Amino acid sequence: MSLLFRISIIFIVISCASDKPKGKTEAEILYKEAQRLMDDGRYILATEKLNQLKNQYPYSIYATPSELLMADILYEQESYVESAAAYLLFRDFHPKHEKLSYVVYKIAQSYFKQIPETYDRDLQPAFEAIKYYKELKLKFPNSKYSLKANKRISKSQQMIRDKEQYIADFYFKTENYEAALWRYKDILDNFKNKKIVSHSARRIVLSNYYLKNWGDCYNSAQKYKTIIKENDDYKEAYNKCRAKFK
Repeated sequence: MSLLFRISIIFIVISCASDKPKGKTEAEILYKEAQRLMDDGRYILATEKLNQLKNQYPYSIYATPSELLMADILYEQESYVESAAAYLLFRDFHPKHEKLSYVVYKIAQSYFKQIPETYDRDLQPAFEAIKYYKELKLKFPNSKYSLKANKRISKSQQMIRDKEQYIADFYFKTENYEAALWRYKDILDNFKNKKIVSHSARRIVLSNYYLKNWGDCYNSAQKYKTIIKENDDYKEAYNKCRAKFK
């Protein structure tokens, strides 16, 4: 073995040793190593360090921070289903933790990241995201994380509104007016957006018209007249319903 090769090996060993984080305990060193590895994007190695810490030093003061770091690693890996579960578990086991506002925010974020790009797919993550963003605002109104919640709540709600209107309109276009009627009524009960409310109120009148519910058609037209944006189909339906009802 050449002298130059031996010197190279020694240099590498010394460099690796000097790069190792310092700490008062082995648990602290493992935790700091995991942090550094995560920051470098080396998530598998970071996870190994945390598992080692958990198995060897379960009662260390770094055991709890390592649980949160593990959830952060899952989030950074875009394993959002798993990260949501990990953050939720941390919240339930440490309800008074100093970083609880951050934890609730990351729960919401984990669900928000699961929302599909189109509203014709499962939107349960949107409901969950809204739930935890609202929890964040309620429990930690002054947190820096709460300031980010409103915009994401609005986006989640928009996706839900679009899907509800899509389903109601599908029933209406396929002439399943009974199903459409109840869908549109549900929209009026749960949403306040002027555009979708006006559209739904008008379709309630039209659905009753096509179902020949003359009284309901006329009464709903009267009830919603201040929010309905009229068009020719609506006017024709309303006039016929009024004539039949009277």
